[in-house]
Amino acid sequence: MTDHSNTPRKPPQTAPRASATFDEYTLSEIRRAAATGIYDIRGGGAKRKLPHFDDLLFLGASMSRYPLEGYRERCDTSVVLGTRFAKKPIELKIPITIAGMSFGSLSANAKEALGRGASAMGTSTTTGDGGMTNEERGHSTQLVYQYLPSRYGMNPDDLRRADAIEVVVGQGAKPGGGGMLLGQKITERVAKMRTLPVGIDQRSACRHPDWTGPDDLEIKIEELREITDWEKPIYVKVGAARPYYDTALAVKSGADVVVVDGMQGGTAATQEIFIEHVGIPTLAAVRQAVKALQDLGMHRKVQLIVSGGIRNGADVAKALALGADAVAIGTAALVALGDNDPHYAAEYEALGTRAGAYDDWHEGRDPAGITTQDPALMARLDPVAAGRRLANYLAVLTLECQTIARACGKSHVHNLEPEDLVALTIEAAAMANVPLAGTNWIPGSNGTF
Repeated sequence: MTDHSNTPRKPPQTAPRASATFDEYTLSEIRRAAATGIYDIRGGGAKRKLPHFDDLLFLGASMSRYPLEGYRERCDTSVVLGTRFAKKPIELKIPITIAGMSFGSLSANAKEALGRGASAMGTSTTTGDGGMTNEERGHSTQLVYQYLPSRYGMNPDDLRRADAIEVVVGQGAKPGGGGMLLGQKITERVAKMRTLPVGIDQRSACRHPDWTGPDDLEIKIEELREITDWEKPIYVKVGAARPYYDTALAVKSGADVVVVDGMQGGTAATQEIFIEHVGIPTLAAVRQAVKALQDLGMHRKVQLIVSGGIRNGADVAKALALGADAVAIGTAALVALGDNDPHYAAEYEALGTRAGAYDDWHEGRDPAGITTQDPALMARLDPVAAGRRLANYLAVLTLECQTIARACGKSHVHNLEPEDLVALTIEAAAMANVPLAGTNWIPGSNGTF
């Protein structure tokens, strides 16, 4: 029998420990940058975890509040946008609109489907960069025309054909930056609308060429009103960075509606470093924008639309409770049309990704036929069926928002208020300016409601 008492023992192995700073994704990005020498471009919005509407909860009615009976008592969802100066404000049946997404980044079938779905629910859609298509105008009961720094496709006739005009100063995914449309998506039709060469990469300007500040913006808004005989509401859209001051300046420049887009908002294509590291979360932007309107005595007189990461009726209700008049959806609308559908799992895998994570919209190879100009892929999207799916989704968002409003005793979704909310985290409580759940403490305040 062998004596092992003096044999040195090997110390136990510890499990390999990954770095929180240099995680697997970060390491892969370093390797990719080292191999290619170029920055990464993608679509979508921020993927990092950020404070969001999930960090808020509603206080349903009990003893101190009286709930409404869902089957017998009405809860209104209508909203009117552009009541400040426009002769013809936009009247919507629901407080959920479709954000601007351009023809070029999206296929013509996708634009038509957005118009069909929005119109079926009595709300508006928005052109995005690159001009107005007949598919979208023809199937949109109410269409907002985006007026961007690029001026692609802009002409006075289309301004007059629109039901409202949105002057885009910034976008939540890239405040301070311009958009991209790579050459493979610039077909003859897209090139003609944008006055560009076919097949050549396009980068939109990051600022308007004919004004440099709010005084110039005021002049530009006056010009747009004169072109449209003061009929159309004028929106000003800003990417959330300094929402208090940007909202105040937009109001002073003469805007009827202010759109604030948080960093969870998507884009068709820009640098990933931009998407993940510039701007502030939607939750942090809403109350600052509302505070600016309140300080100017313009809350509800100038309407506020909030966008960036809106996914369900609870998100809608929370944005309204914090003071918004309406919300806009973009990424969620594309998913409703069929984007990132597991039906195309094998094709997403062939592209080196998977359904639910596909964000290379700029490459024009979208199997769902939504973010592409490839005729064969575009044909996969039936605009009638896709529009029906979007209408269904909008209906669910509206019903969910109404359900919450009734539970809080409200006969109109706009009657939701900050007092109906509490926060689950200190960060969310500070950003939304509502108390931490179970306390009367609002971080940064004097400890009172």
